[in-house]
Amino acid sequence: MLITCPHCQAKNRVPDERTQQDPVCGRCGLELLDGKPITLSDASFDAVVKGSELPVLVDFWAPWCGPCRQMAPQFEQAAAQLKGQALLVKVNSDENPRLAQRFAIRSIPTLVKIRQGLEVQRVSGVLPAAQIVGLARA
Repeated sequence: MLITCPHCQAKNRVPDERTQQDPVCGRCGLELLDGKPITLSDASFDAVVKGSELPVLVDFWAPWCGPCRQMAPQFEQAAAQLKGQALLVKVNSDENPRLAQRFAIRSIPTLVKIRQGLEVQRVSGVLPAAQIVGLARA
């Protein structure tokens, strides 16, 4: 499986059976799949998301948004449960307006599921961890 490092954007080939065994980047040595949400920006988004063979679930949020802050712990719990099975990504829509515009984000929080570089599903509003996990696995 091909996984792009969220830290240095190096492409890493990881055997499928090792995705849940804390693989590290061959270039920078940092964990590739640590079970925590990855923060991406306009500059790093495409390299990480398009380079991933894992399903990607993107949380578009903003720090001033009450529902976004309410869902943040649920998103973190889901990331821990999905370690090695999916990438959970956070994008601050205020700091990354090009991504918010590209995905036509009209309300936050909005979760966008991406598979092989293409959007396959979208859900707006606060979700509990179990529903986030279900969305990522669907």
